[in-house]
Amino acid sequence: MAARTVRRATAALATGALALTTAACSNPGADTAGSGPKDSAVVGIAYEPDTLSPLLGYGKDGNSKIFDGLLAFDADMKLQPALAAKLPRVSDDGLTYTYTLRPGVTFSDGAPFTAKDVVFTYETILDPKTNNPSRTELDALKSVEAVGDDTVVFHLKYPYAPFAERTVHAIAPEHVAGGQDVNTGAFTTKPIGTGPYVLTGWSKGEKLTFKANPTYWNGAPAVKRFTMAIIKDDDVRATRLRAGDLDGAILPPNLAAGFGSDKGRKTYTAKTYDYRTVTLPTHNPVAGDTAVRRALDVAVDRQTMVDKILEGAGKPAYGPVPTDSPWFAKGTERRHDLAGAQKILDEAGWKPGADGVRVKNGVRASFPLWYLSGDKLRQDHALAYASDARKAGIEIKTQAGTWEVIEPRMKTDAVLAGGGSPGDPDFDQYLLLKSTLAGDGFNNMAWYDNGTVDRALEDGRRTDDPAKRKAAYDTVQRALVANPGYTFLTHIDHLYVVNDSWDGLSTQIEPHDHGLAAGPWWNVETWQPKNSGGTKK
Repeated sequence: MAARTVRRATAALATGALALTTAACSNPGADTAGSGPKDSAVVGIAYEPDTLSPLLGYGKDGNSKIFDGLLAFDADMKLQPALAAKLPRVSDDGLTYTYTLRPGVTFSDGAPFTAKDVVFTYETILDPKTNNPSRTELDALKSVEAVGDDTVVFHLKYPYAPFAERTVHAIAPEHVAGGQDVNTGAFTTKPIGTGPYVLTGWSKGEKLTFKANPTYWNGAPAVKRFTMAIIKDDDVRATRLRAGDLDGAILPPNLAAGFGSDKGRKTYTAKTYDYRTVTLPTHNPVAGDTAVRRALDVAVDRQTMVDKILEGAGKPAYGPVPTDSPWFAKGTERRHDLAGAQKILDEAGWKPGADGVRVKNGVRASFPLWYLSGDKLRQDHALAYASDARKAGIEIKTQAGTWEVIEPRMKTDAVLAGGGSPGDPDFDQYLLLKSTLAGDGFNNMAWYDNGTVDRALEDGRRTDDPAKRKAAYDTVQRALVANPGYTFLTHIDHLYVVNDSWDGLSTQIEPHDHGLAAGPWWNVETWQPKNSGGTKK
């Protein structure tokens, strides 16, 4: 939810998505219909990025397909060398990280990859003139230097425990991106990288197409052509998968269940940090009231949402950290307590009106809640939340819209939002809760302002002492109980249905973002076609 480039779902019209031709999708990549090895895949995803430039945030969490980082996550989310030849050497004080680069790597245009490209990438991101909403994620970075062509040294301002995980960030070529406007140049839509795939086309709101990079340093992929169809509507994605237009798709639980008996397809479940939450804007006279926030926090029936909406594919959420994470603060779970919610409102002076909606000082306990049109999970969460709130005497008016409609209203209107990033609690909580980031695109959408939380967020990122970090993030989570600027609802498992035509598919622990960087195609470059091959017609 935090950064615009990775949290925002562009409003791709379903009719535009349907323009992806059946001829291109029904049997993509076969040499002739029904014969020859399958070497192509078409998958349906819900979101697309605003940019394909790493300098503006694309590929910051790895798996970008077009680019590589110095390091990469494996299936178990363990760091492995990528453009670096080995894991970094870290100084005893935690302030210096030294990377030796992999020899012989080239960009897809044939130019050599060197330490200068790494320096260029990170220095450009840190430049205030660069419109990168994720810049604060590199706040610890003081400077970066090239030592010859094959060594890069990062100097930090303070010990930042998860810094190595930040170096999965995609690396851009200086010889291409350095010669144009970083924010508007052609590189933002026509990138060149070192990754396993080369972008061949991007029809906004419709599809992204890729071809295998034959000179990829880790070996040319067996899947030679790869297409990501941008289909924001869940029902349309399911219909096109069933029709054979797609080889795989992400689907909500109720639609994924419809493919359970299909012997030609497999369902993959990915555990995630992905949550659904309701923003409670500080600037809304009702949603910004602490008593209303606390009442909603216990009025909501999270377990029923997991059982009914997610059909068990998830768990209740009490904050950005999942309950099974070692970073979760035990004791911050909130039980469903309608009577308790009513008592909180009564004591705060919110009294039931003639129609059952509470009133205080002439203000009705009513506010709008927006959700992304075409997103069934968000819609179902919004409707369930509004129903639970109504029982406590709070009227929530649900409305669907595109992000273009929703974004200008976020300061005062509630939003059914999503977020979550695995790896380290700093990755999501800082952008979600830091008061200075309020109004910065999709960072701190609720305009949450809590001095205790601000201090704890800084404490958590400015030490590498595990005990001190745990204490800091416990403080954050407990502060959200006392004054919840968001109502966290559920953590969601991601479900993918894919044609059973390849070997080597797996899933990782995933962030909120799912599509380009996640799903069973996170490692599509390593897939191998099964002998039976072929796509259903």
